[in-house]
Amino acid sequence: MAMSFASDDDDDEVISTINTTPLVDVMLVLLIIFLITIPVAIQTVPITLPKTSSVINVTEPKNITIAVDAEGRYFWNATLVPNREAMMKQLETLAIMDPQPEIQVRGDQSVRFEAVGRLILDIQRSGIAKVGFVTEPQLGN
Repeated sequence: MAMSFASDDDDDEVISTINTTPLVDVMLVLLIIFLITIPVAIQTVPITLPKTSSVINVTEPKNITIAVDAEGRYFWNATLVPNREAMMKQLETLAIMDPQPEIQVRGDQSVRFEAVGRLILDIQRSGIAKVGFVTEPQLGN
C-alpha cells in the first residue's frame, strides 16, 4: 500500500539531473580565494642575476699513503718517517693545502691498534678532513 500526500496524478517522476549549483558555488569561491592569495604568497624582488660561466675548476690533489708496519713504524709514501714530530710537520704542511689531499692509511694486520690510533689522532689534530683506510677484500667466506 503506497500512500501519497499529493494528488494522485503520476507526476512523481524521478529527477535524474545533477544539481550543479553547489558545485559552481564552491568553484567560484575557490577561484576567488586563489586569485587573492597567489599574489600575496609569491612576493619576489625583481633583480637581474649576474651571469657567469659554468665551467667547473677541478684540481686533483695527490693522495698520500701512510703505512704502519707490524712494529708500529710510519711510512710516508714508502719513505720511513723517523718520529711523530716529523709526521706532524708533514701533516701540517698538507693541512694548509687547498684542496687538501686524502690520507690513505694502510695498517698491517698484526700492528697494535695504539699505533694506528695515534696516527689518526695526529691527522685529526693537524686539521686534515679526508682520511681513508686501505684494506684487502676477503676472498671466499
